[in-house]
Amino acid sequence: MNIKRAKQEIKDTIEAYLLKDEYGAYVIPQIRQRPVLLLGAPGIGKTQIMEQIAKECGIGLVAYTITHHTRQSAIGLPFISKHEYGGKEYAVTEYTMSEIVASIYNKMEQTGLSEGILFIDEINCVSETLAPAMLQFLQCKMFGNHAIPQGWVIVAAGNPPEYNKSVREFDVVTMDRVKKIEVEPDFAVWKEYAVQNQLHPAVIAYLTTRTANFYRMETTVDGRKFATPRGWEDLSQMLYVYEQLKKTMDRDVIVQYIQHEKIAKDFANYLELYYKYQMDYQLDALLRGEIDPLLLKKAGNAAFDERLSVLSLLLASCRKAFADVFRKREELELLFGVLKHLRMRLLEGEEGADPQREVQLAVEAFAGEYEAKHRAELLTRREDRIYRAVQKTLEQYASRLLASGEKEAETAFARIRDWFNEDQDALDGQEAEALAMLEHAFDFIEAAYGGGQEMVIFITELNSDYYSVKFLEEHECERYYRYNKQLLLDDASQSIEERLRQMGR
Repeated sequence: MNIKRAKQEIKDTIEAYLLKDEYGAYVIPQIRQRPVLLLGAPGIGKTQIMEQIAKECGIGLVAYTITHHTRQSAIGLPFISKHEYGGKEYAVTEYTMSEIVASIYNKMEQTGLSEGILFIDEINCVSETLAPAMLQFLQCKMFGNHAIPQGWVIVAAGNPPEYNKSVREFDVVTMDRVKKIEVEPDFAVWKEYAVQNQLHPAVIAYLTTRTANFYRMETTVDGRKFATPRGWEDLSQMLYVYEQLKKTMDRDVIVQYIQHEKIAKDFANYLELYYKYQMDYQLDALLRGEIDPLLLKKAGNAAFDERLSVLSLLLASCRKAFADVFRKREELELLFGVLKHLRMRLLEGEEGADPQREVQLAVEAFAGEYEAKHRAELLTRREDRIYRAVQKTLEQYASRLLASGEKEAETAFARIRDWFNEDQDALDGQEAEALAMLEHAFDFIEAAYGGGQEMVIFITELNSDYYSVKFLEEHECERYYRYNKQLLLDDASQSIEERLRQMGR
């Protein structure tokens, strides 16, 4: 199955394992909670989905790469204790608590979360001395003498033997005690993730036209050559940073992430053209509606690869504008909740309350909420950014109120309300600009390419993007609906024609 389906399967498993009856006991007792064994090629996102699952489920995560451990760190160190049996005292070997089990208790204490995921990576690559402990762990949910705490679901991951010489095959007894999920690379699923998480548009555009390079694993006389989803995502992040630093990324840098020389060279050539088209087509001016007739002629005579690159540049700008709108909206919704509580304290609380002190207390309370969620690792990167933006806005409100010297509660809150309304008006303007940008993109595509295959590609890509679909559900764009309707009719017509052909055979 693909990584998206695997993620949902694990979330469903966690929900089932953590379900409690009316007496507070787990419906599926821990002894019957099979560990999940996730098997798949390296670099396809097995570890990353565990972080996403933990955040989305609101539970803790303790992750270990087991090949970094010895038998002693996994099961604990031996020590001698005294026990009395049948009236006689004996020296007995016991073990200190496993570092891994101790980490779970530390995580519970640190975050306040009593339930979570214990994720063990590369579990089928352990050393010979540690292998029996791993079998005990999967079968009995214990390291040495210490059991995994109740409420902690075990998920293990490993690579198939063709990718790692150190892989050990588990026997039937062990495999009969796990839930095995096999994962395969799937570009369509990855692209959905990449667009929603705003990976670099050059990476998305390149792989859309060269999907065979999304995941490659080849054995040559010079060793392994490979390109993985993890490599493309890490390269994407570095691309953004290089652009901020105004540095040039060439093949020598790309091959550090995409360790397949031919693919790295091909992407380096594509990237150079991508930046060239960005300058040649004066993208910023184009999306403001300033379309040069010479550019229209150039676009109309361009090769198909160049046309696809131009479309990807237009899509990237529109997608970013839509995503920024929704991030700002989420910020204001979170801020509104804080201000609603503040209003109650100022206008409905104790008479004579100091508005400046109340606002400062609200800032401190919000900062404490953010710190607690950040420490518990419950925030996604996007959510973390939203919280930090709201905290900054609250601090600005507090600073402006202090500078005003306002001491009367009702007037003070009226000022804060005015500042919030200004931010809301700015969001309205941002939404209007995003819609205008989309309209100008349609202007260019119609003038340069008409309603041909370029328009079909543009509409199809808009339909595959989470933020684009969400934006277009709320904002009327006549041409989008018209072309989208035509695309659906064409698809239906082709489907009917195909069925008629099959019936005629």
